Amino acid sequence: MNRRQFFKLCAAGAATSAISALGLMSDKAYAAVREFKLLRAKETRNNCPYCSVGCGLLMYSQNSGGKNSEHAIFHIEGDSDHPVSRGALCPKGAGLVDYVNSPHRLQYPEYRAPGSNKWQRLSWDEAFKRIARLMKQDRDANLLQKNTAGVTVNRWLTTGMMTSSGMSNESGIATQKFARALGMVAIDTIARN
Repeated sequence: MNRRQFFKLCAAGAATSAISALGLMSDKAYAAVREFKLLRAKETRNNCPYCSVGCGLLMYSQNSGGKNSEHAIFHIEGDSDHPVSRGALCPKGAGLVDYVNSPHRLQYPEYRAPGSNKWQRLSWDEAFKRIARLMKQDRDANLLQKNTAGVTVNRWLTTGMMTSSGMSNESGIATQKFARALGMVAIDTIARN
């Protein structure tokens, strides 16, 4: 491209811009311009729950604007200010929005009785009470208070706890203290991919 062709190209671009500014462009051309999808969204920071890395997430949600309407998450991306991941996400983390909005995702506790082939829905209150009752029954029946040498050990060997690997240090310490106070020995974390 020589100098003369460059100036002709620039003049054609300026003329096209002027025509569009005067309103001579069709409505279809203007209709193609879309609003930024995150403009009116609520931004929430969180951690990815999949592995022990704990990458930072920015979750964007919107509601319909009604009085008691709930926010629905429509976009998730990596948090560039997060000290661990600096905005990067693995494929599992990048696909979280599909998991969150999946119609097959359970959003309430379910229980299947021994020998049954059907799951029944429980309320969260019923589920917590059932878990607490079964834990207490198992601990009362199986707590080893003293070892063979007669030393008090208070070990509960028949139940374990699986903890989240994406927790903060403070949450991890509180979880450890809770489990150890009950006498649990088998405590593990979801720190593996």
